[in-house]
Amino acid sequence: MQKAGIEAINFFGGMAYLNVKELSDYRKLDLKRFDNLLMKEKSVAMPFEDPVTFGVNAAKPIIDSLSQEEKDRIELLITCSESGIDFSKSISTYIHDYLGLSRNCRMFEMKNACYAGTAGVQMAINFILSQTSPGAKALVISSDISRFAMEEGGDVLTSEWIYAEPSVGAGAVAILISEKPNIFQIDIGANGYYGHEVFDTCRPTPDSEALNSDVSLMSFLECFEEAFAEYCRRVADVNFKDTFQYLAIHTPFGGMAKGAHRTMMRKLYKLKTKEIEEDFEKRVAPGMTYCQRVANIMGGTVYLSLISTIENGDFDVNKRIGCYSYGSGCCSEFFSGIVTKEGQNNIRKMKVKEHLDSRYCLSMDEYERVFAKGNSVKFGTRNTKPDIELIPGVIANKPDKKLLVLDEIKEYYRKYRWL
Repeated sequence: MQKAGIEAINFFGGMAYLNVKELSDYRKLDLKRFDNLLMKEKSVAMPFEDPVTFGVNAAKPIIDSLSQEEKDRIELLITCSESGIDFSKSISTYIHDYLGLSRNCRMFEMKNACYAGTAGVQMAINFILSQTSPGAKALVISSDISRFAMEEGGDVLTSEWIYAEPSVGAGAVAILISEKPNIFQIDIGANGYYGHEVFDTCRPTPDSEALNSDVSLMSFLECFEEAFAEYCRRVADVNFKDTFQYLAIHTPFGGMAKGAHRTMMRKLYKLKTKEIEEDFEKRVAPGMTYCQRVANIMGGTVYLSLISTIENGDFDVNKRIGCYSYGSGCCSEFFSGIVTKEGQNNIRKMKVKEHLDSRYCLSMDEYERVFAKGNSVKFGTRNTKPDIELIPGVIANKPDKKLLVLDEIKEYYRKYRWL
């Protein structure tokens, strides 16, 4: 039987984070509304970090683990991001260069809001399954940062930004797809996709975002229901409650994933609150553990949930994970795969939890300084040299390994160096 899936996967969430409870107190948010977010921390991009550095730092441990022969079989590199740095030039070329990949490699960039990561993964899976180049591998990197502020003007959109701030993060997930699904063996042909036109969020300019949270929530829920219904039409004898031992759900904030699970369980099985809560803790909560410490990283969020599920779940026997991916605008997909104990052991070698624990915790004063400096490296910046020492504690706290940082932007061209 032909196999394809995730051979290796890793996450990089930057060098710094912020306690979002401190942020909510500082912004004087309505605590009842804030509590519904179910968030704990958010990764914060420093001025010397961008989608390229995040992507390279996520992928490097995977690339370093490969032999030269295996590395040279990476024939497809897809970068997925809505945090682009150029209207034309793809960040894939920078990432390809700093990872030292073979030049006999097809590379390009995809943008489709938070669905982009899944679009890239599914394209890579189909490349492997096509057998046009037997033994080839594909590297998919979903990398996004949030350095923007809400676009001024308007009414409902502006009022929502202050509650969105705690839930927007920064990070990258690197995913190696091959015929050796050591982490996650995809259920071939088990895909339900669903999409339609909706104006729930957008980036009217490269460094700003507009959103309507009510519209977004309703679209998220509708797509979950319809994408799963399409999955059921394609796959026989599927039961949302029993077929999947775990669920990895796109998690813009924890409360959204919890609400989506609750809605599905009520609509499909008419369960009571206590039964739904027990099911949530068993099947969904393991995947929220890391998402609650990073916040929304757009296209990579569902894969951070997948990492968290595999690391924190029980895989003494093989188990199936159902994955729900949603991107504003909109497109969604429900797909699934099998994880083994060996897969769990493999993913733990990347030490994602240790990475999260090692980040520097920003004070609110430091966070405001980083926030203010974000414009110095915004989209379209012609010349600048980011201040590595803006927050001295961040560099002093750097782990004992090489990390790529943005060194300079000179006549629009971005130059990087290893720190």
